[in-house]
Amino acid sequence: MTLRLYDTRAAVLRDFVPLDPENITMYVCGPTVQSGPHIGHVRAALSFDLLRRWLAHRYGRVTFVRNVTDIDDKVLANATDAEPWWALAYRMEQEFTAAYAGVGILPPTYEPRATASVPQMQELIAGLITRGHAYPAPDDSGDVYFDVRSWAEYGSLTHQSIDAMEPAEDADPRGKRNPQDFALWKGAKPEEPADATWASPWGAGRPGWHIECSAMAKRYLGAEFDIHGGGLDLRFPHHENELAQSTAAGDGFARYWVHNGLVTVAGQKMSKSLGNFTLAADVLSAHDPRVVRYALAAAHYRSSLDLSESSWAEAEAALARIDTFAARVRRAVPGMTDDAEGDAAVPDAFADAMDDDLGVPHALAVLHDTVRRGNSALDAGSKEEAWTAFVQVDAMVRLLGFDELPSGGADLAEHRTLDALVQTMITQRAQARADKDWAAADRIRDAIAAAGITLEDTPAGTHWSIDG
Repeated sequence: MTLRLYDTRAAVLRDFVPLDPENITMYVCGPTVQSGPHIGHVRAALSFDLLRRWLAHRYGRVTFVRNVTDIDDKVLANATDAEPWWALAYRMEQEFTAAYAGVGILPPTYEPRATASVPQMQELIAGLITRGHAYPAPDDSGDVYFDVRSWAEYGSLTHQSIDAMEPAEDADPRGKRNPQDFALWKGAKPEEPADATWASPWGAGRPGWHIECSAMAKRYLGAEFDIHGGGLDLRFPHHENELAQSTAAGDGFARYWVHNGLVTVAGQKMSKSLGNFTLAADVLSAHDPRVVRYALAAAHYRSSLDLSESSWAEAEAALARIDTFAARVRRAVPGMTDDAEGDAAVPDAFADAMDDDLGVPHALAVLHDTVRRGNSALDAGSKEEAWTAFVQVDAMVRLLGFDELPSGGADLAEHRTLDALVQTMITQRAQARADKDWAAADRIRDAIAAAGITLEDTPAGTHWSIDG
């Protein structure tokens, strides 16, 4: 099956045809680092981590760029005398990096900061002015605007007309030709730090938000690349403006526009401005990282994800089923190695699901069906069939990134406590059986079963797992 992705601009599923099959190129809008990450930021980054992993499986090399917006109105607004804007941005960038790493998100090939590409932004702005698509404000403010009515395709990403759009609120409108014109360059203001400005042909100032990504994408991936990604909330105005300014400058820019759904709280988008967010650090301190990754990955990347306590419990139970099966196979087939077949063992049904617009929910269903088949094979004494199922499960787990994640947090502590208690009861039951006190042995086993725990007696000892 050919990989198909939903392209926001075309508004349909499209066969993925890369520019260069030997090097897939992706640009994903990274964080604006004015404050720490909430769990919605992690879900967005994970969506493209999963896509990147699948592209690497399908094609091999993937050049993945995720930027850091370290100069912006919000960054300046949150700075203090004790912590300048650049120090705040760096500290918050580290928090994002830690949150991403905490759930096994691979580091990008390149992670440019906006402040390191200001010359490229100015070059792009100058080219737009020369082509008649941008103009310096006539009020000597130093602002430069993109003229939206000069570009007939403006609005093609979000399928709306200019007249239906709200005015752009990223700069003082007094110097604009049209209310919807957006800022490419923002002139310096007396109340802003002097070190947050750069010299330019239009006066000292700093770049607008949208021009940053256009310049960085071109610098690191070229004038045309395969995939541009980001959250649904970035479609307008950010991505619409990126598309307009880059194509108006003569660049092919992104061939596919891929957007992830948002994390919601009671149906509302999780956001810092609404105050309804849950910090990523708090989630990762309360739950095992694998559980967090599974819960965030379980819904289709384009759907909204409303998280609750049941989300974590369901993810924990699902991973426990996978882990229990793996442990059973390791005991039944001594000397096996986890990566005997590698990615070649991925079942066709799993690959079909992932090729169908990164259908992780269906791919997870294939994974759990394989676990059930493997457990049935073990129950029937068919070690060879169980081993085949294990190799497939192992390959799927690796591709989804559920392997090699650090364990920690409250869930791990609770597991260790529970293990100590259950092991004590297993020892007591074994002693009762040795003493031929069958009534006591049965009472202990019934008490364990009533707690939702299954015991498996094997020649190598008794092992326990949580029902689910």
